[in-house]
Amino acid sequence: MMRLPLFEFRAPQTVAEAARILDGEGPQTMPLAGGTDLLPNMKRRQQVPKTLMSLNRIGELHQSRRSESCMRLGACLTLSEIAADPRFQNGMTALAQAASFVATPQIRNMATLGGNLCLDTRCNYYDQNYEWRKAVGFCLKKDGDTCWVATGSSKCMAVSSTDTAPALMALGARVRLVSRSGEREVPLTDLYQNDGIHYMKRQPNELLTEVLVESLHGWKSAYWKLRRRGAFDFPVLSVAAAAKISAGGIVEDARIVVGSVACLPLVAVEASAFLKGRALSRDSIAQAAAHAALIAKPLDNTDFDMTWRKRVTSEFATYALRELRGDDMGGERLLLTRHSGSL
Repeated sequence: MMRLPLFEFRAPQTVAEAARILDGEGPQTMPLAGGTDLLPNMKRRQQVPKTLMSLNRIGELHQSRRSESCMRLGACLTLSEIAADPRFQNGMTALAQAASFVATPQIRNMATLGGNLCLDTRCNYYDQNYEWRKAVGFCLKKDGDTCWVATGSSKCMAVSSTDTAPALMALGARVRLVSRSGEREVPLTDLYQNDGIHYMKRQPNELLTEVLVESLHGWKSAYWKLRRRGAFDFPVLSVAAAAKISAGGIVEDARIVVGSVACLPLVAVEASAFLKGRALSRDSIAQAAAHAALIAKPLDNTDFDMTWRKRVTSEFATYALRELRGDDMGGERLLLTRHSGSL
C-alpha cells in the first residue's frame, strides 16, 4: 500500500486567509480541493508539499453566478455539478461534455474545476511509483536529469491532460488569480506554457479562485476526447471547438483547441481563422480539420502510438465541427466508445 508522506494541514475559511498562507509559507504549500490528482501524486512521491491547504471551507469558491454578460464559476465547483448544470447545454456545451468525460462518477463527485485546470502534466515515465522511477534513474520532471521521451532534450516533455482547459479556451474563458498583493485576470490561453515542469504561469503565492466566461449568445461548442478506456482514462488527444454561426449558417467567429498533444493545450489559430466567413460545409470542415492536425505533434509519452494519435487529430476535429453544424453525432460517439475505448 502506498502511503501519504507527512504534511501539515491548513483549512482557511476565506480567500484572503488562503492568500496569506500561500504568501507566508511559499512553494512548500499546495492548495487542496478534491485531491483526486494531488493525493495520488503524493503517494508516488511525485509531489511532496510540506503543507496542504484545504479550500473546501471557502464558500465563495463553491458558487456560480450568472449575469447577462458573464458566467462566473468558482474554482471548487465539482465536475459533476458542472456536467449536470442545464445552463451549460447551449453555447457552453463543450465545458459540460469535458467535465462529464473526466474519469469516473466517483472521481467527478470530488474533482473540481480549478483542480482540473491546474492538473499536473503526465508522462509514461513520470506517472509511476517511486521504486519504478528510481530503477530507471528517475526523469527530468522529478529527481532526475534526463527526459526519457526525448533524451536529447533539455526540456521536460510531459503532456497536458486537462479536459476542461481546452473546452474553456475554446469558449474564450479567463481565470481570476488572487494573491496577498492583489488579483489579476488572465485569459486561459495565457495561463499555460510549453514546459512539462513549469507548465503554468500561476505563481506559487497565487490562488486560482474563479473562471469567467463571457456571454456566448449565438455560439455552439463541442468537445471530443480519445482515451483507451471510455469510462476512466486521461485523454491522449482532445479537440474542443466553438463557433458563432449566423442565421444563414455562416461562421462569424470560431476557436479550435487541440489538447493532450503537447505540454499545453494548443490553439489552432489557422484552422479557426479559415472557418470565418464560411459555412460549415463538408469541404470547409475537412480543410479546417487538416489545419488543426498540423499543430499536433504528439510524442511517445502517453498511451497509443504517437503516429496514429496525430493521424486521428483531423478526424476528431471533423467530428467536433460536424457537431457544431448540427449533425447527429451520437452514433460516432457510441462507435468510438465500443471499438477503441474513446469518447
